[in-house]
Amino acid sequence: MELTNELKVWRARRDITQAQLAQEVGLSRQTIHSIEKGKFVPSVLSALKIAAYFETSVEKIFFVRREGE
Repeated sequence: MELTNELKVWRARRDITQAQLAQEVGLSRQTIHSIEKGKFVPSVLSALKIAAYFETSVEKIFFVRREGE
């Protein structure tokens, strides 16, 4: 299983940069970039902050993909 996300899609909907999102949720731009690329798994707290910023649930941005899907 692998954690994947649609963070870039959610950012595009709001027309915000990685740096803007990072500032809003208290992370670095590099961390946002790494999350989007699947190179970094955010903590539960960070995922909750990101979801709260977009006024949605964590599950709509982050989800587990099973192998072969």
